[in-house]
Amino acid sequence: MTTTDTTGAPADRDEFTDTLVQPRVIRGQGPATLEADEISAWFGDHKVLDRVSLTMPARRVTALIGPSGCGKSTFLRILNRMHELIGSASLAGRVLLDGDDVYDRGRRITHARRNIGMVFQKPNPFPAMSLYDNVLAGLKLNAIKAGRDARDDLVEECLTKAGLWREVKDRLRQPGGALSGGQQQRLCIARSLAVRPRVLLMDEPCSALDPTSTRRIEETIAELKSEVTIVIVTHNMQQAARVSDTCAFFLASQGTPGLIVEHGDTQAMFASPRDVRTADYVNGRFG
Repeated sequence: MTTTDTTGAPADRDEFTDTLVQPRVIRGQGPATLEADEISAWFGDHKVLDRVSLTMPARRVTALIGPSGCGKSTFLRILNRMHELIGSASLAGRVLLDGDDVYDRGRRITHARRNIGMVFQKPNPFPAMSLYDNVLAGLKLNAIKAGRDARDDLVEECLTKAGLWREVKDRLRQPGGALSGGQQQRLCIARSLAVRPRVLLMDEPCSALDPTSTRRIEETIAELKSEVTIVIVTHNMQQAARVSDTCAFFLASQGTPGLIVEHGDTQAMFASPRDVRTADYVNGRFG
């Protein structure tokens, strides 16, 4: 239903809030540099990360590599305050988004989640919700209002950026659960992009996908990095070499917490690593 506000300008009734709102474009602040400063983490008494510091530059893809159990995924979840959802979890250190600590006492958790989005290993669209509403789900969660035309434009824009628009543009009202695994993952990327995050975290986004779907996700990552800072956890060394600009190698010795052995330019780390442990890992001698 379209009506007018008190100025006579057309307005839409927002389907999420049932209020009259002016159509507008949802705007973000652009890619941000993310910095971890002396991050340590525990699950109960078990320490899983020890004083990890890493700068993840804006408009770059940073890959986190290392064997299972070295703390990569825990570190990733700390970056947007998901670690604290676990009752036994605790941490020390700071996470800085363009210099502002996302863990500051007065800063809401929703602020971190909106600015630092997350795509998980297993695609998790809302299966009974339409593709259209899946993309817009984050607007409701973040209390972002937009008119009907703006929502339509946003859905097309985000699905296009996620490399999915051409495949689904004629079936936007079908449920998200009807898509293939690779399409569902790209739908989740589109959903994350809709709230204009400044950083996008990806936890092994291709591990459950076939080679063709993996290639599409990697193409999407390459196209997105000029608009959003990307941090990706991957066990696939070829993928890390293909998609990332910078790389951090995590390692945990038996009985000790994870730490970063080496980080820097991806090409340099793969071609001439400074640490013998890095050389062994990227060349497949362990892990």
